Amino acid sequence: MLDLKSMTRRPEFAAFVGTLFVFIFFAYFGWPTFVTSLVIAGWLNVAAELGLIALPVALVMIAGHLDLSVGSLLAAGAMTYAIITGYFGLPDIIGLPAGLAVGTFFGFLNGLIVTKTKLSSFIVTLSMLFGLRGLVFGVTRLTTSTVLVSVEVSEMVRSTFGGRIYKTFENAIVLWVIMAIVVSWILYKTIYGNWIFALGGDETAARAAGVPTDRVTIWLFMGSGFGAALLGVTQVALFGSAQVSAGQSYVFYSIIAVVVGGVLLTGGYGSPVGVIFGTMTFAIVSQGIYSTGWDSDWASLILGLLLLVAVLSNNTFRRLALSATDKAETPKAKPKPNQAPSEFTVTKEATNE
Repeated sequence: MLDLKSMTRRPEFAAFVGTLFVFIFFAYFGWPTFVTSLVIAGWLNVAAELGLIALPVALVMIAGHLDLSVGSLLAAGAMTYAIITGYFGLPDIIGLPAGLAVGTFFGFLNGLIVTKTKLSSFIVTLSMLFGLRGLVFGVTRLTTSTVLVSVEVSEMVRSTFGGRIYKTFENAIVLWVIMAIVVSWILYKTIYGNWIFALGGDETAARAAGVPTDRVTIWLFMGSGFGAALLGVTQVALFGSAQVSAGQSYVFYSIIAVVVGGVLLTGGYGSPVGVIFGTMTFAIVSQGIYSTGWDSDWASLILGLLLLVAVLSNNTFRRLALSATDKAETPKAKPKPNQAPSEFTVTKEATNE
């Protein structure tokens, strides 16, 4: 039997309620267009693409950091793949791994700079966002004399990364599900998950307890870079081209999806399932608005309100979870036989004295 009270304290509960609310909202005002297969495929495709970035970013944020460089990491990975395969004509087996490696490398640099300098990850990744964007622009123009590179993607790569299921659902949905499983396994089934939560709860205490905080931080930023580059090469495989300005919108979209999904900005709290709901909520709002016939500008208003409500809800549900944990961990003394409870009870103040 499901314990509803326990469920409400889960970090993904508020995200689930938010997703259910916006789905019903747009299903009502956008009926019957919203429930057609094309519209459902539209917002699922958006959720999947966003999820490839949001899930690794969620791990970074649970650990108490931020990654604002994902937009430029996406562009770097996509342009590396496009230049190697599309401009120089090398096979996909070289270009695609190179694109993923570039994103992972700059993620490694993010983590290395954060751990060695002890600067805020906000500043480090913001600097990487602008610095890498300029590097991608400069190298691309120097190499190709343009900012848009076309690619002849092989059939194998197209069917794996850029194809569509039933001509409507992108293969990114499959990659999204695989990444969600991997991230959930890391967070809940390995020791790294405990380290990530500990790092986000209190980095100093985690280090004192023997957690390799620097190494975990670097790994997390590498994962974030890999996720951004994965979306970059997926979009190249889907559209057959790459441009240097691609991916900048994902900088804040990913954070919105993660926060709406129940992850605290202060770290130490969140779940991959909640992030999945967060990406779905974002996608439903951004795509469902077109089913209603309303002006698309209202989507930004709804997303802004959802973000504010999500932050308030996350803090509320976290306090409920912590209060429940405190009550569960508080030992209750039982009186000995033939002894009155009042004679056995020792107050906390008396114990401290």
